[in-house]
Amino acid sequence: MRELCCMLLNRRVLLGCVGLLVMCVGAALAGSDQVNAGDTAWVLASTALVFFMTPGLGLFYAGMVRRKNALATILQSFILCGVVGVTWVVYGFSLAFGSDHGGVIGSFQWIALNGVSIDRVWPGTGIPEQAFMIFQAMFAIITPALISGALAERIRFKAYCWFIVLWATLVYCPVAHWVWQSDGWLFKLGALDFAGGTVVHICSGFSALCAALILGKRKNYGREEFRPHNLTMTLIGTALLWFGWFGFNAGSALGASGLAVNAFVVTNTAAATAMISWVIVEWLHRGKPTALGAASGAVAGLVAITPACGYVNATAALVIGALVSVFCYLAIMMKGKLGYDDSLDVFGIHGVGGLWGAIATGLFATAAVNPAVTDFGLFYGGGFALLGKQMVAILSVVGFAVVVTFIILKLIGLFTPLRVEIEEEETGLDLSQHGEIGYTL
Repeated sequence: MRELCCMLLNRRVLLGCVGLLVMCVGAALAGSDQVNAGDTAWVLASTALVFFMTPGLGLFYAGMVRRKNALATILQSFILCGVVGVTWVVYGFSLAFGSDHGGVIGSFQWIALNGVSIDRVWPGTGIPEQAFMIFQAMFAIITPALISGALAERIRFKAYCWFIVLWATLVYCPVAHWVWQSDGWLFKLGALDFAGGTVVHICSGFSALCAALILGKRKNYGREEFRPHNLTMTLIGTALLWFGWFGFNAGSALGASGLAVNAFVVTNTAAATAMISWVIVEWLHRGKPTALGAASGAVAGLVAITPACGYVNATAALVIGALVSVFCYLAIMMKGKLGYDDSLDVFGIHGVGGLWGAIATGLFATAAVNPAVTDFGLFYGGGFALLGKQMVAILSVVGFAVVVTFIILKLIGLFTPLRVEIEEEETGLDLSQHGEIGYTL
């Protein structure tokens, strides 16, 4: 009888232990699908930081144009908070991150965010699907805003609005899908872009060059000097961009983690190094350091580190920042020799800086920073495998962006003039396009 009781007791204990183990495993599995409050808080804060970059960009650009175009230039950035802010919710997010069609484009499954949950986590993260959506919305807003700098002081506002809607739909959404959606063909290839060097800067930079060539030069370009009217405004815009870029890059870790810390550190390091590098190069070349040069260098450094920030260490960030200013400075010098009118050097800084950043990722990426790196950079013993994938991504995005931008602008030109009349350009876009002025002095 005693033996029977002991056997029953032991069996009960064993079943209890098994039940407890099952409960623990179940809880652990359930926990992997639970929203993480800390990660969500960080991503929402980063979202706000990235939003702040768009009006910051408006100030950065507006200070570099002539006074009669200041308000119009700010508006060209600010209006995108509304235009792309709506189109992204209605269909943009679904096209960029929805169910895949051959690795090229998403679907319309999430029209007006139908089915995008506030409780269900985005795959591989601890944040809600809608948190990921709104974070990505800020990238979709600022990317076409970058292009406006190449069109400053001469594009008609109506044509600009049409261009932005079509470009964000037909260029940005597909490229974001290629690179960042798990079924995208460049994602599957293994090309790396942590926070938007290819998707944001190469895409916008080369599109800006194409648009500037199609739009043509400003009146008297090359015959008179177009001086920035308010570099104080440009420096304030630079500070806001630098501040917001921490959300841009560190927020792309999609969680409050060591990876976010690394992205934050290398972002600041590259920007600081690039600013110093640009000032030195300019000082040697022109004999004087300038405030505009310091601002340009800082932004170039931020651009170059963007694709690499989740894959490289601080030593690499120093190299990336030091060299990007040299490359971008030379590109801007070449603009004068080639004669195209990229008003605010969007291609020289974002196109060339993004190009270097994508290449540098193929040189310096290491699993010591991010275990997700399977192909090490060239300088870490990985050979040319990752660098080759980066080059495929660069060439495909450049070709696609340029061709589609060309088609979009030519199509718009069939229905409405792309640029203002000569008299309107002389008056300034503030008055001719908006009936307002930026200053009453």
